[in-house]
Amino acid sequence: MMDDQEQAVQAAVDGELRLLEPEVRASTERVLELLDPEFREIGASGRWWDVETILTVTGGGGISATSPVEVSDMTGTVLAPGLVHLTYFSDHEGRRVWRSSLWRLTATGWRLYFHQGTLAA
Repeated sequence: MMDDQEQAVQAAVDGELRLLEPEVRASTERVLELLDPEFREIGASGRWWDVETILTVTGGGGISATSPVEVSDMTGTVLAPGLVHLTYFSDHEGRRVWRSSLWRLTATGWRLYFHQGTLAA
C-alpha cells in the first residue's frame, strides 16, 4: 500500500503522462482538466507559455499532438503537502528535452502549475 507521498507523486506522474498523450493534447477540455488556471511554462524554445497560449498548439490537433512522446528517467519528489516536483527526459521527433514540472493539489485534483523544458545534448 502506498503512503501519502507515494500517492501524491503517482498522481503527478499520471497527470504528466496523460498530458503527453496525443489524444489528450488534441482535446482542449482534457488539457484544461490537467492545467492549473495559473499555469506557466518556459518551453525548450525559450518561449513563455500560459494556459491560453499553450492551447493554441495543443487543442485541435496542433503540431504538439501529432505523435507520441517517449519519456525516460522520470522521478518525483514531494516538496510540501500538495506540491510535487517531477523531472524527466522527453524524446519527440528526434528532439530530446530535460523537463521539470510542478504539480499542485487543488479542489478539483492535481493540476500542472509550472513546467520548464531545456534542450538536452
